[in-house]
Amino acid sequence: MKQTRIRFTRSLLAAAILCAGAAQAASVPQGTALAEKQELVRNNGSEPASLDPHKVESDVEFNIISDLFDGLVSVSPAGEIQPRLAEKWETKDNTVWTFHLRPGITWSDGTAITAQDVVWSWQRLVDPKTVSPYASYPGSMLIVNAADIAEGKKAPDTLGVKALNDTTLEVTLTQPNAAFLPMLAHPSLMPLDRTLVTRYGEKWTQPEHFISSGAYKLSQWVVNERIVAERNPRYWDNAHTVINKVTYLPIASEAADVNRYKAGEIDINYTVPINQFAQLKKTMGNELNVSPQLATYYYEFNTTRAPFNDVRVRKALNLALDKTIIAEKVLGQGQRPAWLISQPDIGGVTLRNPDYASWPMEKRIAEAKKLLSEAGYDEGHPLTFHLLYNTSESHQRIAIAASSMWKKNLGVEAKLQNQEWKTMLDTMHTHSFDVVRFAWVADYDDASTFLNNFRTGDSQNTSQYSNPAYDKALISAAKAGSNDERGKFYQQAEDLLGQDVPAIPVYHYVRSHLVKPWVGGFTPDKLGYYYTKDMYIKKH
Repeated sequence: MKQTRIRFTRSLLAAAILCAGAAQAASVPQGTALAEKQELVRNNGSEPASLDPHKVESDVEFNIISDLFDGLVSVSPAGEIQPRLAEKWETKDNTVWTFHLRPGITWSDGTAITAQDVVWSWQRLVDPKTVSPYASYPGSMLIVNAADIAEGKKAPDTLGVKALNDTTLEVTLTQPNAAFLPMLAHPSLMPLDRTLVTRYGEKWTQPEHFISSGAYKLSQWVVNERIVAERNPRYWDNAHTVINKVTYLPIASEAADVNRYKAGEIDINYTVPINQFAQLKKTMGNELNVSPQLATYYYEFNTTRAPFNDVRVRKALNLALDKTIIAEKVLGQGQRPAWLISQPDIGGVTLRNPDYASWPMEKRIAEAKKLLSEAGYDEGHPLTFHLLYNTSESHQRIAIAASSMWKKNLGVEAKLQNQEWKTMLDTMHTHSFDVVRFAWVADYDDASTFLNNFRTGDSQNTSQYSNPAYDKALISAAKAGSNDERGKFYQQAEDLLGQDVPAIPVYHYVRSHLVKPWVGGFTPDKLGYYYTKDMYIKKH
């Protein structure tokens, strides 16, 4: 996912009966005085492309969707698998999983949530007609027939998921998958109301039609102004919800975000601007929250468009980018320079950078010049291309730094372009770009969440990169029976990305927010998510 789940231990996989303890919810410390008005205002960074979980692919949408819908399970910030709509589950040979829904759970309109809803929703997700950015996801989970359905080779009703009765769901995998339960917590797998979606089609997400399963229900959507959700009294865990109303603002300007926070109009801002970070740390340090995040910022090439169908050009631009300066000087919030698409430490596996990551900058630039020259580019015939980013001061700042480095080190002319978020996503999926800024936040704590995006034919593979050896390494990793074995194949995959460079890793993320002192329960997880149902407003 642009900009979910946490480590899954082998002991959990081996368990015959799997059921976690109490679900995560707002935990108010004893003696805390609560405000009479339990309302929260969050800046969400941009206008969401949709609130249909099958039509979206970023935190802009999933932040809201995760408040409105529940999945079968969730993952706590500590990495524990927790029951949500599913009360308990068991597995046979780690390939057949049976989930038992909570008794009496309902949609926000009072109708029952059934196992049939889950089956229909997952079939809709993988159906090519839906055109979901996450159509490949159930295939990555190794659900029977999911990959073939997403590629149009089999019918959606052949998906390895069936309702044994109204409250029992059976999921069959092609082989054991150590990441299955945390992958199950992803927002794209949250069930939808079949009757609602069938009746209203694309208009089902409008507030007058919207029906949800989570702690909140949609009450208002004013495009480019605000989205408002109110507490869902029919939510199965409503007794542990504290906040009654949440407003999400689509403020893309980071400066405006901070100004409105300072003015008291926002309780949690979307991100702290890099050019204001040091000053805000001095003046509002007690309201500044910085946490690590499993996320990588990168520049993706259109590998089928000249000159980026030439690996020498792609590798040259990677070598000539001074990522340490970008991470430590341009950003300076704790970000780390990146040479891997995934992460150095993820899911119990440690991955090595390419050899050239340790070269002195002078050596990297010399090699980059040599590669560009071999590809036919020099002072008399300089490389020129468009670098696209979605509208944001930070993205612009990084793009200016990158283009300056390429100009100084290689004589390359990177012409900057910016588009609004939704427009940029369309541009990526129609392959109408040269080089585009993107970022991926782990959907779960395993390297495959990053690496799957570069598999041949993956619905998120907007670079159109294809390497059979790479695809084989990921298949082998999925079959691996231990972290050590899985790590060996992930290293092979990262080594191939380091050679072929379909994208330039730039830095690994931290998330920074300004949070009002009266907001309690703000606990981002490793993926950067924080849920309104876990928070409360203290008396102030």
